[in-house]
Amino acid sequence: MNSETPVSNVVLVTVDSLRADAIGAYDRARHTPVIDELAERGTVFERAFANGNWTPFSFPSILASRPVFADSGEIGVEDVPTLARTVSDGGVATGGFNAANGFLTSHWGYDDGFDEFEPFVASVGSSIYSKYLATHPTVEAWLQLAASPIRRIRSRLAGNADDRPFLDTSRMFDVEHAATEFFEDASEPFFLWIHYMDTHTPYVPAPRYIREVSSGLVGTHRMLHAHTRTGLGWEVGERTLDDLRTLYQAAARQVDASIGRLLDELSANGLDDETAVILAGDHGEEFQEHGHLAHYPKLYDELIHVPFIVDVPGAEGQRVEEQVGLDSIPPTVAGLLDVDTPEEWLGEPLVSTVLDGTRPTGDPVVSVTVRGEDVTAQPIPRSLADGDLLVSIRDRDWTYIRNVDADEEEVYYRPDDPTQQRNRASDRDEDVRAVIERFRPIVDAHAELLREAERDDTRPGESQAGAVDEDLEARLEALGYR
Repeated sequence: MNSETPVSNVVLVTVDSLRADAIGAYDRARHTPVIDELAERGTVFERAFANGNWTPFSFPSILASRPVFADSGEIGVEDVPTLARTVSDGGVATGGFNAANGFLTSHWGYDDGFDEFEPFVASVGSSIYSKYLATHPTVEAWLQLAASPIRRIRSRLAGNADDRPFLDTSRMFDVEHAATEFFEDASEPFFLWIHYMDTHTPYVPAPRYIREVSSGLVGTHRMLHAHTRTGLGWEVGERTLDDLRTLYQAAARQVDASIGRLLDELSANGLDDETAVILAGDHGEEFQEHGHLAHYPKLYDELIHVPFIVDVPGAEGQRVEEQVGLDSIPPTVAGLLDVDTPEEWLGEPLVSTVLDGTRPTGDPVVSVTVRGEDVTAQPIPRSLADGDLLVSIRDRDWTYIRNVDADEEEVYYRPDDPTQQRNRASDRDEDVRAVIERFRPIVDAHAELLREAERDDTRPGESQAGAVDEDLEARLEALGYR
C-alpha cells in the first residue's frame, strides 16, 4: 500500500463509557496492564476529548470525522463518507464488530463500507417474558444469580474457572471470536473495528477482575444490590457509590484482558509487526461528580476526557500534551493505510505526530449534547428538536460550556479545578473574559452549522429517530435509553 508508513493494517478498539482515569496510563492507581503496556510503547494523547457525551453523539466523529447533526439534524452517519467506506474504496479489507450497542447498527449507517459487519443486536423474542428481560437487565441478573451455583459448577468442570462475566450481556466473547476469525481469514491490508460494552452500566464483571482491582469484598450480592438501587432510582450512598466504582474498574480490567487476548491472536497470526492498534473511549462515565450516574447530557470532563492511544510498531513511545478530538481518528487511520481522506472530514490527521513526533495544532476541541427540561429525561435525544443544544470548547487549560438555546454559559480553569466545580463565567478576571470572547464565536459557528443541517434536511417520510424497529428499541432500552 505505502512505503512511507510502517504498517499495512489498523485495528481500532473503542470502549463504551471509558473515561481517561479508568486506565493506568492516565491514573497510576488503576490496574489495566495490557492497555498500559500498549501506552508505554505507543503515543498517549493526554488531553483527548470526545466530541459528544454519549455514543450516538460521539461516534459520527469517531467513524466519519463529522460532528453529530451536521449533515441531517439527526444522529447517525448515513449521509457522510465513513471511515470504513473510505478505506474500503482504497483497497483495504474491512471488518466491524460491535458488542450489541443498538446505536451502532445499520439503522444509523454504521455498516457502510464494512465487508464483514456484526452488531450482535439479536432479536429479543416475541413473548412478554423475553421483552421484559431484555429491557430489565438487573432482573435478568437476579434470575441468573439464582442459577449461579449450577453455572459455577459447570464452569469449573469445563475448566473455565471464574474468568467469565457474571452476566454476559456485553457480548465480549462474541466480539473476540469474530475478531479472531477475521485475523485468520483477512487478506492484507485490513482495517478492523471492535467496540466493547463492558464498562457501560450495568457493570457486571467476572469475579476474578473484581478481586484484581479491590479487596475482593464486592461480591455478587453487593453488585446486584448496587445496580438495583440505581435502577430503581433510590438514593445512592457512599458505600454503594464505592461499589459501583469498583465494579466499573473491574469491568475496565475485563476489557483490558480481552484486548490482551486479541493482541495474542494478532501475534499468533504473524500480524503484530505490521498492525497499528488504536484505543479510545467513546465517552466517559459520571459517578456523581455533578450529581448523577452514568452519562446523562452534560459536557464535563468525566464524560468528555477519554483515553486515546495509538501504537504503531517501530514508532517511539511518547506522551502528547496538546488537546485533540476523537474526530482525528478517521484521518489518522486513513493516513496510516495510505488512503486519501474526504474533504468532508474535519478531524486533524495525527500520523506525523505518531511517527515523527510532530506536535498537533492544539486547536480547541468542540463537544455537544442535547438536554431536555430534565437532565435525566428519556428517551435519549436523537435530534436537535429534542431539547436545548449545549456546546463545549476545550483548549489546554480552559473549558467553556454554553447552553445555546437558554443563553447560559460556564467557564472552568481545569488546572485549579480539574472536576469543574467552580463556574467562573461571572468573574471579571481578564483571563476569564478573554476565554469567553475567544470561545463564544466558535460555539456560535458550530451551532449555526448544526442548525443549517437541520433546516436543510428536507427528506420525505419518517425521520430516522422515529423509524426504530421494536427489537432495536428494546435493546436501546436495555442500555437505559428508554
